[in-house]
Amino acid sequence: AVSVIALSRYGFGIPFYRMGRLEECRGIPLPPSTQWDKVESGADKIYPVYDELKIVAAQGKIFHNDDTAMKILELIKQNREEEPSRKGMFTSCVISVADDHKIAIFTTGRKHAGENLGDVLEKREPGKETPIQMGDALSRNYSHNFKVILASCLVHGRRKFVEIETSFPEQCGKVIDYFGRVYKNDQIVKDKGLSDQERLEFHQQHSAPVMEEFHGWLIEQFDQKLVEPNSSLGKAIAYMLKHWEKLTLFLREPGAPLDNNICERALKMSIMHRKNSLFYKTEHGAYIGDIYMSLIHTCILNGVNPFDYLTELQRHKKQLFKAPENWMPWNYQETLSELKSADQAVQSSDAL
Repeated sequence: AVSVIALSRYGFGIPFYRMGRLEECRGIPLPPSTQWDKVESGADKIYPVYDELKIVAAQGKIFHNDDTAMKILELIKQNREEEPSRKGMFTSCVISVADDHKIAIFTTGRKHAGENLGDVLEKREPGKETPIQMGDALSRNYSHNFKVILASCLVHGRRKFVEIETSFPEQCGKVIDYFGRVYKNDQIVKDKGLSDQERLEFHQQHSAPVMEEFHGWLIEQFDQKLVEPNSSLGKAIAYMLKHWEKLTLFLREPGAPLDNNICERALKMSIMHRKNSLFYKTEHGAYIGDIYMSLIHTCILNGVNPFDYLTELQRHKKQLFKAPENWMPWNYQETLSELKSADQAVQSSDAL
C-alpha cells in the first residue's frame, strides 16, 4: 500500500485527496491523513538509501542541475513573521552520471540549484578528476565552491530562436538548421554506441565545421550590421556569442553533453506535483517528497521498476539500514538473490 500511495503521489503527482476519493468509490476508507502517515512511516524505513544515493552521486563525472519554483506553507508563514533575507523557495534536481548509472537527487527549500549541487559535491572523494557541470547560463545554478568544467545548454540557445521564428523566419530557420545538423551527428554517435573519446573525435570531425560556420554567421550579423543588437534576434545572437565557449564544450571534453534536457525532464515530476498539489505544508513534508522523487526517478533513469523497488525496500528495512549501498536501484535484485540463496542454505541445513 505504501509503494502505491508514494508512487501515485510523488511519481505521478496525484494529490492525497484525489486518491482518497478514488478509494472511497471502491468502498475503501483512505483519508489523506492516513495516506500521509503511511508514506511518512515508509520514508522512515528507506531514508538511508537516499543518503547513500547522494554519496554515490557525488562521485559522478557529469552533473546536470536546475531548479523550479515550489511553495512550502511553513516557509511562507515564516516569511510573513520573520522577513528572512531570502524568501524564494525551489525544488532543485541534480542528475549525476556516475559510471554506468544515472542518479537523480531532488532537494526542496530556500537554496538554489547551485547551492544544492555544492551540498552533493561536499561528499565527493578527494583527488577525483574535475567533473563537468551542465546547466543553463543562470549564475545561481553554478556551485562556486567547487572546481568544475562548465558547459551550457545548446537547447536553451536554440529555444531563443524558435520563440522568434515567426518574426525572423529566414535567419531563425538557418540557425535551427545548424542545431539540427549537430544533433543529427549526436544521434549517430548514440546509435553506434561510441565511447566518450570516440564521440569527441566524431564531433570534432563532423560537428566542429558546422559550429565554426555557425559562429562565423553569428559574428557576421553584427559586423555587417545585418541585425539590430537590441532586437529579439540580436539578443538571441548575443546570448550565443557570450556563452560560446561553454556551449561548445562537447567539442573539447570527452563525454560533455550537448544540453540539460535530462534534468529538465526530471523536474517535470516536481512541476506536475506543484500543478496538482500546489504546495508542501512543511519542510519535513518536502523532505519526504524529495526522498521518494529521488528514488522513483533514479529507478526510471536506470530502467528499474520503481514500484517493485520501493516495495522491496519496505520489506527489508533491517538489511537496508545495515548496508544501504547494497540496496541501490541497480543492485538490489542481486542483493535479494543473495538473501534468498542464504535462506535456502539455512533451510537445507535445518532439514539435515
